[in-house]
Formats: sequence, structure tokens, C-alpha cells
Amino acid sequence: MASLLQFSLLLVIALPLLISPACSLTCTSQTFSMKTTHFTNCTDLPSLKAYLHWTYDPTAKPDPTLSIAFIAPPAKPDGWVAWALNPTGSGMVGSQSLVAFKESNESMVVKTYNISSYGSMMESKILYNVLDKRAEYSDGVMRIFATLAMPGNVVELNQVWQVGGSVKNGVPEKHEFSPENLASKGTLELASRAESQRGNSAVSGRKSSNVTGESSRIWESGLGLYGGFMLLGISILGF
Repeated sequence: MASLLQFSLLLVIALPLLISPACSLTCTSQTFSMKTTHFTNCTDLPSLKAYLHWTYDPTAKPDPTLSIAFIAPPAKPDGWVAWALNPTGSGMVGSQSLVAFKESNESMVVKTYNISSYGSMMESKILYNVLDKRAEYSDGVMRIFATLAMPGNVVELNQVWQVGGSVKNGVPEKHEFSPENLASKGTLELASRAESQRGNSAVSGRKSSNVTGESSRIWESGLGLYGGFMLLGISILGF
């Protein structure tokens, strides 16, 4: 009985350490390689272990801007991740996509695709003016960073995200059609109608938070919790 209790306590202590930090963090706990990168809002997307950070600035000139960081693990290490806005529908067709993957020289790239059908993807311009874009890959997770010029008086938009397992000759190949893949869509609320008229940004999402200064507090509380488990194990096991 004692050995079973010891084994159970060891599992409690060890399991949090075995979970990949890149995949286990909520959006409010995530940090970026560039310390100056900050976003007003973030949300834990409901499928594909994906997250979105964003800042909407309706006062930017000459057009409002939407800055985003999309984070997700590709289906396989040599795969791809994508995030898109769809101004005409809720699914993939019509989506204005940003797709990140590794090129043949192993460097990360972000390309744009106007998805007009379920056929093969071809790089093309999208409806939104892309002011800036880049991608990173580390710890099994790809990150898309981009700033888009937006039309005025936008309150909300349909968003779509996706991951795939392979890229052939610089072209992302089809993703799986599992329930998770098919569920990777939703609404991104940029601002409430009243706030949009006043020119202020809004905080919204399934799990949305202001992330400035909150990451360190959550991380510290998490360490305190795990530290408590470790101290409990040391006390009972006699380490």
C-alpha cells in the first residue's frame, strides 16, 4: 500500500514536468522571443492546440490595423500552420490566409493565399493589405506574426485556422479532416459596436485576457502549485 502511495505521489510530481511547455501554456502564460512583442488580447482557440494573440487599433492611419500572433503545432514537424480571416463565409472557401512553413533551407516563411476552392493552394495576394509578416518555429510550435490593414467600422470577422503535415515543392499539402480540423473556425470580435464608434479597441474571445503583466503572475502561481506538490512528496516519501 505504501509503495502504491509513493508511486502515485511521484506521478503527481512528475507529470507537470513532462508536459511540453509550448503546448501546455494558456495564452495568458505565453511569451515571445522578442521582449518588445505585446498584444492587448488573447484567446485559447477551441481546437488544434492553437492560440491567438491580437491587438486591434481602429485609430491607426490611413487604415485601422489588426496585429496578430497565431500559435499552433503543425501536424508533423515538416508541416504547416495557417490562420485566416473570411469576409464572405465561415469556412475555408473565401478565407484570406496566412500560412507558415519551413522552406528547403529550413528557414521559416509566411505566404498568403486567397482560398477560392477546396483544390490545390496557390500563393496569391489577399484582400487585406499585409503590412508586416514573419514566422518562427521552436519547441515543436510554429508562430505567425502579422499586421493587416483593415476596412473601417469592422466589428467582428470570421476566423479560420488549420494545421497540416507536409509541404511539397513549397506548397502546403492537404490537411486531415478529423473533427478537430473541421471545428477550427469561429468569430473574432474586434470591437463592440459602441466601442468601434468611439474608436476604442475591445477585449473578446472564448478565453480572452489582457496579457500585459499577467504572464509572470500566472507562471509564478503555477510554480507555487507544483512546488507544493514536490514538497508534499518529499515530506511523505522521506527524500
